[in-house]
Amino acid sequence: MSELEESEGAEVIPIGTRGRPGRGTGQRPSAAARGLAGKSSPRTPPRVKKDVERPVEPPAEPPVEQPAEQPVVHAVPEPPLEATDVTAPVATVRERARLAGIPVGDWQAAIAGAAKEVFGDDWEPELARFLAFLRRRVTGDYVVDEYGFDAELTQRFLLASLRPIAAKWFRIEVRGTENIPTRGGALVVSNHSGTVPVDGLMTMASIHDHTGRFLRPLGADLVFRLPFVSALARKSGATLACTEDAERMLRNGELVGVWPEGFKGIGKPYSERYKLQRFGRGGFVSAALRTGVPIIPLSVVGAEEIYPLIGNVPSLARILGVPYLPITPFFPLLGPLGLVPLPSKWIIEFGEPIRTDEYDAGAADDPMLVFNVTDQVRETIQQTLYSLLMQRPSVFR
Repeated sequence: MSELEESEGAEVIPIGTRGRPGRGTGQRPSAAARGLAGKSSPRTPPRVKKDVERPVEPPAEPPVEQPAEQPVVHAVPEPPLEATDVTAPVATVRERARLAGIPVGDWQAAIAGAAKEVFGDDWEPELARFLAFLRRRVTGDYVVDEYGFDAELTQRFLLASLRPIAAKWFRIEVRGTENIPTRGGALVVSNHSGTVPVDGLMTMASIHDHTGRFLRPLGADLVFRLPFVSALARKSGATLACTEDAERMLRNGELVGVWPEGFKGIGKPYSERYKLQRFGRGGFVSAALRTGVPIIPLSVVGAEEIYPLIGNVPSLARILGVPYLPITPFFPLLGPLGLVPLPSKWIIEFGEPIRTDEYDAGAADDPMLVFNVTDQVRETIQQTLYSLLMQRPSVFR
């Protein structure tokens, strides 16, 4: 094709003219040529006009000296994109597991930091003691007494959970702890109030924090009929409020607590707050007289306001088998939120011990003597309550 173009006088017949001279020499290609070439084909042959000479190329310039041959540098492939690469690298299952894991050193540092927050700076011995405690719980290598009291569980969990409530919520002020004997049997006699017997729990926590001794409460039979409360009461040191158990504990040198008002004290209406109810038949005095232990009067101010009792549903209480069904300004109106006790200011004062070892051996069988000692304890607590109420600025501070 190039030889024909260079020869003079040669007739060029474009494609699509069917071999007929004179066709396809216009400005536009023929219809047949357009159909063969397509609209956007890059290989469409250029139009060639008859008797059109090609432009003469300028003479070639002399070659320019090239610089000395440079060493060949092989191209180094670029590293794969990291931040801008949208294609995630392919990893095997083992590699993915290794990348998703946390180094062991980080785990150790996290555990050490958490232990320091919980147990303080000396977290290592505290953590060791806690792990030893768990091991004893799992293996059953712990001690309970004949009443089911678990001292270790009570100290580590029950009292530990009550301590912040006593210090931060009720802000309990404890007085007269020097009247509690450091060893030997003693009987703590307290007023009872609050709709729910929270005062007994706060008394247990306060005595242990200030003297290191465990208070062994005497509870009503209803406490030991409840499914969960019964086991917790036994493990925390409580026992049934009967004369035999009380005397046996006192002879063994235990610090025993009793609330002679019973349900009449905690279930009285708010209008009768801080007015002591009848102290039963004086059974606690008989137990103290037989064992010769001192009686320590205890007055508690502040428990009356945690659940102000304004009503009762006796018919429903009889159906449920409870002594009363309380109605407070917040329960059952607010549902479970109404069970949160009000943050009243508490004052707990232990009075001077009343000695019983000076009486004769048969003094416990004298009804008049028992009545007189019972009335003396009750009057001491009542007068102390009035005095503490005058000293307290207000209910909540």
